[in-house]
Amino acid sequence: MTRPALDLDPVAIGRKIRVLREERGISLSELARRAEVGKATLSGLETGTRNPTLETLWAITAQLGVPFAAILDSPSPQTTVHGEAVEARLLQVFEDEGATYELYRLHIPAGSQQISPGHPEGTTEHITVFAGILSAGPVGAHAQAGPGGYLTWVSDVQHSYTVIGLEDVHASLLIRYPAQGKGPRS
Repeated sequence: MTRPALDLDPVAIGRKIRVLREERGISLSELARRAEVGKATLSGLETGTRNPTLETLWAITAQLGVPFAAILDSPSPQTTVHGEAVEARLLQVFEDEGATYELYRLHIPAGSQQISPGHPEGTTEHITVFAGILSAGPVGAHAQAGPGGYLTWVSDVQHSYTVIGLEDVHASLLIRYPAQGKGPRS
């Protein structure tokens, strides 16, 4: 059984996705094509009848040109998102004049790997590792960091996280989304 991506109400998430899609004048079929998800899957997400994966939600928000937190009704430190391998607890969402930031606490089990879709154009990720050894970055251009180490990359392309060795990775992740208009990603 697939674990739900969020510990939140799927109806509320679906409602937010639909509003964002309609505000941008994108059809359901077009958003499904751009995000590389099935039309029936996207329709089920919008009606709250399907539990999305984290990777699916990030693919959709990237194509809508919005930060991940834009689909959450009230992001709080209680918000945990689950990916194929990564568990991320949202600690804070904050904005300044030029960007929106999402700060997460990550847990990635030993022996696991996750491939994530690209975020909106110009988005960057910044990871500080507290325990374990992490190999992460754009697919094909990884770097490694152990305890006290730091990784950063432009994450508007497919990227991945791989745990090296037998110890779980515990880290912080700061995602910086540059301010963008309401237009979709091309």
